[in-house]
Amino acid sequence: MKILVTNDDGINSNGIIAAKDAAQQHADTTVVAPLTQQSGVGHKITLMKPLRATPTQLMDKSEGYIVDGTPTDCVILGVNSIMDEKPDLVVSGINIGENLSKSITTSGTLGATFEAASFKIPAIAVSLQVIREDVKFSNGVHNIDYNYAKKILSKLIGRVIEYGMPTGVDILNLNIPAKPSGEDIIQAPFAHRMYTTDVEKRIDPYGHPYYWIIGNMVDDENENTDVNTIRKRCLPTVTPVSIDMSVNTDISKWLEE
Repeated sequence: MKILVTNDDGINSNGIIAAKDAAQQHADTTVVAPLTQQSGVGHKITLMKPLRATPTQLMDKSEGYIVDGTPTDCVILGVNSIMDEKPDLVVSGINIGENLSKSITTSGTLGATFEAASFKIPAIAVSLQVIREDVKFSNGVHNIDYNYAKKILSKLIGRVIEYGMPTGVDILNLNIPAKPSGEDIIQAPFAHRMYTTDVEKRIDPYGHPYYWIIGNMVDDENENTDVNTIRKRCLPTVTPVSIDMSVNTDISKWLEE
């Protein structure tokens, strides 16, 4: 049994060490991660420049690989070049900050799992809710307690190893609350959005406009959604995902009109 671990927070995030620790309880584990913070890159792939994968020593003194590219690049290089065998599972995370709702397509954490699924490798994306917004998109180590997150992730990895992925499921999107009220993992469908999206226009010192994409958290009151389960019930959520984005709807008559 072999597991590939990656992330989008970069090789120096202690979240990836926590993911590795959880994975190593079950299988031989290889870490391949981006050199720098890659949040928000989605399923981006590097095609217009060469990539380098450099052996490195991780913060816990174990060995891993740095890739000067995206999380998707890390999976491609890990599966096709770095690892001697195709991994049985890909784990992406532990991301600093939730990856909830239908907005997951922008996530680099999920982008890595989309790529794994394209190779028909089961994948788990795992993200940890944090209270401080300022730690989400910075490089480096943060004072975050991963013990509960590691326990929940290990539990889900164990289920995948013992039973395989549920029928029709390519990815399990796992989100873990910052202040959990229990250890049961709740299956939850995606909320429509995790954040509202807006644009703030500003003027630079030379009189030229520039823009910040901004947003506020959505408090989804639907008790069945992932957003509500994490933010209101404070329980871990898992949402099954398929990369088959086609819709089983006959549009032939619509095309003829």
